[in-house]
Amino acid sequence: MEERHKPKAQPQRRLNPNMQEVVRKEILKWLAAGIIYPISDSMWVSPLQCVPKKGEMTVVTNEHNALIPTRTITGWRVCIDYRSFNDATRKDHFSLPFIDQMVEKLSEHEYYCFLDGYSGYHQVAIAPEDQEKITFTCLYGTFAFRRMPFGLCNAPATFQRCMISVFGDFIDHFMEVFMDDFSVYA
Repeated sequence: MEERHKPKAQPQRRLNPNMQEVVRKEILKWLAAGIIYPISDSMWVSPLQCVPKKGEMTVVTNEHNALIPTRTITGWRVCIDYRSFNDATRKDHFSLPFIDQMVEKLSEHEYYCFLDGYSGYHQVAIAPEDQEKITFTCLYGTFAFRRMPFGLCNAPATFQRCMISVFGDFIDHFMEVFMDDFSVYA
């Protein structure tokens, strides 16, 4: 944490009834999986929000007969608005790989397979002494994460570093890793 920032507890945000149900299901899922737990005494509290999950790109015609690219909304993603917390966080400047270079390496091989990890960030444990710092609030209570959530500014660097530590011996030989997307080639 940056020294000059003081903890900030933000209030919950209003959600319409449809979003309330989306949030309720996600909270129950996270509780059942042990990803979050109820907490009442954190000095850092961030609000929960829902953002649209975007599907495939489509093209529609507007009133001027111009073609406009758009994405369909396929559902809702529950995430936490960590902007205030991220402002107070010392940044990790670990470099992520360049996707175009990874694709170039893959194109040199005849066989390849793409794998997508499931809930990648949630596979990374949060140190017990840091869990209360990533507390969030919503209609259903105040909770802290045991596992790394989406939205933390250092989450991509932390996750990529973990993947490199696990798969480092294979990278550049028969595998490329970008976050929770794995490419195996021969």
